[in-house]
Amino acid sequence: MKIIAVGQNYREHSKEMGWEDPREPLIFMKPDSAILKNNKPFYLPDFTSELHHEVELVVKINRLGKNIATRFAHRYYSEIGLGIDFTARDLQRRLKAEGKPWELSKAFDGSAVIGEFMPLSELNDVNNIPFRLELDKQIVQEANSSEMIFSIDELIAYVSCFFTLKIGDLLFTGTPAGVGKVSIGNRLEGYIRDRKMFDFKIK
Repeated sequence: MKIIAVGQNYREHSKEMGWEDPREPLIFMKPDSAILKNNKPFYLPDFTSELHHEVELVVKINRLGKNIATRFAHRYYSEIGLGIDFTARDLQRRLKAEGKPWELSKAFDGSAVIGEFMPLSELNDVNNIPFRLELDKQIVQEANSSEMIFSIDELIAYVSCFFTLKIGDLLFTGTPAGVGKVSIGNRLEGYIRDRKMFDFKIK
């Protein structure tokens, strides 16, 4: 099982970070040791003083596929969930400035929070999924899948040109605007529509 993640897939997020919109999907990977599930607490690592939350829709791949055409991509998933791509922002900035790969800021243990998943039958239109993140009961990120630069099906088609997709693979589809720092004691709750998908604390 692998975790494929997408960067800069919402224009407002790119704008808040001072980045230009990508011409093609920006892809990076996380190891399976990055997964944090079952609402377990996240323990702040000591190598960062600026850990940011990035809420994202997560697609679970349900069949083997390679070089998938966009028009057939919908056949390769039947569930969508919600997660968080934790980012050590200070470490990411330093690595980028030094021209180095920045996986260390994205792929550390516990950095891929996975909540519940919903069947597509409950979502109706994958290009119209509202979701949000609450930090201590305050909405900090809120968006809709319709705002993605590259749709879910376009992302699946793109990544399958490079990686064979396997059953159980997870695709993090990018975060909207509103990313920000988390601290010990914070409570993070994620929702698709009004259904709570995860609820955990920072320790």
